[in-house]
Amino acid sequence: MFVKICGITSEDDALLAVALGADAVGFVFAPSPRQIAPVLARDIARRLPPEVLTVGVFRDEAPERVVEIVHSAGLDAVQLHGHETVADATYVKQRVRVLIQAFTAGDPAVERAGEYPADAYLLDGPVPGSGRVFDWTLTEALPVGSRLILAGGLDPENVQEAVSRVRPWGVDVSSGVERAPGRKDPIKLKEFIERARRAAQPWEGSDAAPPYDWSMDG
Repeated sequence: MFVKICGITSEDDALLAVALGADAVGFVFAPSPRQIAPVLARDIARRLPPEVLTVGVFRDEAPERVVEIVHSAGLDAVQLHGHETVADATYVKQRVRVLIQAFTAGDPAVERAGEYPADAYLLDGPVPGSGRVFDWTLTEALPVGSRLILAGGLDPENVQEAVSRVRPWGVDVSSGVERAPGRKDPIKLKEFIERARRAAQPWEGSDAAPPYDWSMDG
C-alpha cells in the first residue's frame, strides 16, 4: 500500500511522516492554505531519504513553469491537479521522472485518463482540499489495472473502509491528518498509515512491502 502525505509545509512534519512510514510527501504550489514556496520545499526535500518520493502539486500551471519549479526544488515527481491537457501532461512527463495525474470524481475527463502518460492516477473529491468523501464507486471509471491513488476526505476513521472497499494501489491524505491547515497531527498520521496498511494486508500479503522504487520505472 503506497501512502502519500500531502500538504507538507514544514520539515518537522515531513520527517515525522517519513518516520511513521509514508512512501511519499506532497508539496502544494497551487493557491491553498497549504501552499509552500519552492525554496522551502527544496530545503525540506534535501533532508529526506532518497527512497521517499517528493511530489510537487500543481493546478492549472503552465507546463514550463511546473518543470522549472520541480527541478529548482529538487523534487522527484509532479502531481497535476487541474484541467491540464494530454499535451500538458506529456510535456511534463518527458522532463520529470514521475507523473501523477489527478482527476476529480465525476469529471467527464476521467473517461480519457488512459490517454495521459501518467505513472499513477489520483481520484479526489469534487472539491479538492475540502476533506469531503465522494462516492467511491466512481473510481471504476479509471482504466482497469491502473495504479489508483484514492484521495478525498480520507482520515484515520474511514481509511480502512475505503481501502477494503476500493482496493486502491495507494492512498493520499492532507486535511484528514491535520490539527490545523498545514500542520500535521502526529497521532492522526500514525493511525492513518497503520490502518491503511492493515486494511490492504488481505490481498497484499501479511509482510509489509518496502517503499515503491520509482526508479525501476524510469
